[in-house]
Amino acid sequence: MERLDDLDRRLLSELRTDGRAPISALAGRLGVSRATVASRIERLTADGVIVGFTVRVRDTADPATVRATSFIEVEGRSTDRVIAQLRGLPEIQSLHTTNGGWDLVAEIACEDLAAFDDVLRRIRAIEGVVNSETSLLLSSVLR
Repeated sequence: MERLDDLDRRLLSELRTDGRAPISALAGRLGVSRATVASRIERLTADGVIVGFTVRVRDTADPATVRATSFIEVEGRSTDRVIAQLRGLPEIQSLHTTNGGWDLVAEIACEDLAAFDDVLRRIRAIEGVVNSETSLLLSSVLR
């Protein structure tokens, strides 16, 4: 896979802002031809840089949703087993390995505080989870 150049990074930024933007609009904002944008998107998709296009829903569209980020510490060599169990929790929107004091970072979305409390209980009950710290996400200021 080739390294991303400045145009690739700017194109990805535009697509993150509006993945449904017409190629002509992207070309105008980036100052290149439509053919250049189309070929870049095709190459970035073929190279696996772009893995899909999705819909992002405005946070206020569902005000009842409780969102949080949870930092999870895992005991010894049980990371793979813990990850397998966390993948089974539908409230976990994404899961990442990380460095530093925490082993995993989970993004959580629940319908209400009772469901949020329940998912935290289930995470902490997983064998191999030794510690966690969770912060509620109040509002998004940049996406």
